[in-house]
Amino acid sequence: MPHRYPQETVLRDGRKVLLRPFTERDVDELYAFFQRLPLDYRRFAWDPIESHALIETWGRNIDYAKVFPLLAVDGHRIVADATLHRRDGGPLRLVGRIKWMIDPEYRGVGLGTMLVNQFIDIGRENGLRHMSCMLISDLEADAVKTLQELGFDSYVVRGYGTDPDGNQHDMTKLVLKL
Repeated sequence: MPHRYPQETVLRDGRKVLLRPFTERDVDELYAFFQRLPLDYRRFAWDPIESHALIETWGRNIDYAKVFPLLAVDGHRIVADATLHRRDGGPLRLVGRIKWMIDPEYRGVGLGTMLVNQFIDIGRENGLRHMSCMLISDLEADAVKTLQELGFDSYVVRGYGTDPDGNQHDMTKLVLKL
């Protein structure tokens, strides 16, 4: 699934980042990126990113056709990790699911939009029919708004998510027809 990488891009504030796929060589730096994120952000991650062993597993088992992990790198520091997930078969085999984590210092400058647009292009090139994403409605309101501006339809499911403390959160399902 990789195409046209590495690719340098300029953010709205003038900073440049390099977009490129995650490789096994990136395990330690990706782990360091996750640990630099504020605890309030890490605790809502989809995976237990405090586990170095998990990141090592990702590095050993890369299958770009199944999960395409895209990094944004500033110098030697990873500043964002985004993934496009695909299923091999079944009714959702033509749907790409997007997840991402962005360093707080790089939010609000177009990086999230840029990563999502990369995945939209990849999805179209690979015959996907839809892109989807699930976000915590209140905590990720800015990301919900960004995806809506990109044409994603949104559906709120009340109390669908549960935080680590057991509190319920509304979740917003976002879907883009390609």
